[in-house]
Amino acid sequence: GISHTTVGEIWRAFGLKPWREDAFKVSPDPELVEKIRDIVGLYMNPPVAAAVFAVDEKPQIQALDRTAPTLPMLPTTPARATHDYQRNGTCDLFAALEIATGKVITDIRPRHTSADFVAFLNKINRHVPHDLDVHVVLDNLSAHKTPTVQRWLLRHRRFHLHFTPTYGSWMNLVERWFSALTTRKLQRSAHRSVKALAADIEAWAATWN
Repeated sequence: GISHTTVGEIWRAFGLKPWREDAFKVSPDPELVEKIRDIVGLYMNPPVAAAVFAVDEKPQIQALDRTAPTLPMLPTTPARATHDYQRNGTCDLFAALEIATGKVITDIRPRHTSADFVAFLNKINRHVPHDLDVHVVLDNLSAHKTPTVQRWLLRHRRFHLHFTPTYGSWMNLVERWFSALTTRKLQRSAHRSVKALAADIEAWAATWN
């Protein structure tokens, strides 16, 4: 019994946007509060004589090439690209964001197995001075908890793993770096091979650092 204009005015007055819907997921982790406090504590007040890294993998990054060249931006006209593309293989990106400096250690591999994760831990180990402990924030991926990883940790006592809560990988700060990589680089790039994609990612990470 009221006009569309009135409905619109009511929506604007109360800040209502009924066409939008957000989603949420409640974590069932029984140690939810303890894990949140642990990770936030590492971010806000890191241990003395230690390096803190946020670590994760971005799997199956596709080397995509457009079927026609991208047309550049012009006055009044945005850049234009074909909606279709050619797939030229995939790679997996490991990244470790150092909380204190924002610098990132990267490693690009064809997959992300437990052995690949251990190899990346070895790379972090080589980058950190030997007199510092190393605290690593990471998610609950099964490859992070295998016997191979456990044996490696026994041989490298200065490493300490801190797992995000179940369904709480958003707490891992390196996810923000992955987002920047996607929106600032990968979304508008074209690659004819995995080798070209890897070189582009490494160059972008070097510029970031």
